[in-house]
Amino acid sequence: MSFGTWADSKVKNLGWVDVQLIKLSVFCIGLPIGAYFSVWILPYWWVFILLALLAAIEPAYEALGK
Repeated sequence: MSFGTWADSKVKNLGWVDVQLIKLSVFCIGLPIGAYFSVWILPYWWVFILLALLAAIEPAYEALGK
């Protein structure tokens, strides 16, 4: 089984809420990385990482747990 076939079989388990949580997770990870040198984001990088992890838990469980 190739990675593409495996990934397609897992995506079928996801609903629209899971997709939105994945988008939020990617945004929360990308924001501190993209704005690493910004004085407004840098003090709160840990908040965005925490939000990203919390948003990624449910979709990961739905995709990989079933």
